[in-house]
Amino acid sequence: MPDVGRQGDAEAAPRGPEDLKALQKAALEEIASAADQAALQALRVKLLGKKGVLTAQLKGLGALSAEARKTRGAAVNETKRALEAAFAARREALEREALARQLLSERLDVTLPGVAFPVGGLHLLTRLTHRLLDVFRSLGYDVAVGPELETDDYNFRMLNFPDEHPARDTQDTFWTEDGRLLRTHTSPVQVRYMLAHRPPFKVVAPGRVFRNEAVDVTHEAMFHQLEALVVGERVTMADMHGAILSMARALFGPETKTRLQPTFFPFVEPGAEFAVWWTNPRTGRGEWLELGGCGMVHPNVFKAVGYENVTGFAFGFGLERLAMVSYGVPDVRYFFNGDLRVLRQFRGPL
Repeated sequence: MPDVGRQGDAEAAPRGPEDLKALQKAALEEIASAADQAALQALRVKLLGKKGVLTAQLKGLGALSAEARKTRGAAVNETKRALEAAFAARREALEREALARQLLSERLDVTLPGVAFPVGGLHLLTRLTHRLLDVFRSLGYDVAVGPELETDDYNFRMLNFPDEHPARDTQDTFWTEDGRLLRTHTSPVQVRYMLAHRPPFKVVAPGRVFRNEAVDVTHEAMFHQLEALVVGERVTMADMHGAILSMARALFGPETKTRLQPTFFPFVEPGAEFAVWWTNPRTGRGEWLELGGCGMVHPNVFKAVGYENVTGFAFGFGLERLAMVSYGVPDVRYFFNGDLRVLRQFRGPL
């Protein structure tokens, strides 16, 4: 760049058009070669600052004639616009270069294999519950849940378990000091649902239940149940058998058969146990799988919730038994000991 003298020295500044062109050419080259933002800013102050070379040119216009001032001022302003445009372009270029260097320093090589982090999954019993709920929703059932800490009324009395009833002995449970208990079945959910709704309806209630069991390979103090309840006018035992058969075929296939065997439950009359004839995928042979209990809702239960002139059926079963048989799990305690080696190996038809 030509020597333009000290900043603010108007006598040393270029005077004619040729000198302005030389100044502009040299300035543009220096702007284009500025290494960083600091150097660019220093150059801007040198050329366009209050004491800059081009600013001195504008200050010297007052000494010229009107005609010369007009011509000279236009030329200086044109040079100033060219330099300002060059400064802006170089500033943007330096910003892009800085960003490119930053991205280069922070880049990740996505072509390299990633690090495999362990991921969670649904527990076998949770998957089975979801499968069953999908089946019942497809049959038009609503899903209801309730508290695990229950009162004696909901868990026993309103389900036709009077005080001192011998059937309570089969559901020995855990009591709290305030007289409540951990529910022994999901039937209290049915009572709560009936108190809050009017028939007709179809509802299914899944959840954990608790009993004071001696823990062994087939018994646990905590396990899971799923119960269904249908209430309406002229609901019959045939409707119940049809519902159980529909559930079984949705789970095990269209050739599945079911059977009912009479038994006693305080909250149904008549009562039965139901079983499913299915082909065990582990053995390839057909066999009866006893699932749970069922029956027509006892009139005393309807009386307790204030229902009249309706009938209904209920059935329920334990999920652990279904999962153990379906997946070949030899010990019910495997479901709850948190051993991933055990949980990861469960595969089956459900």
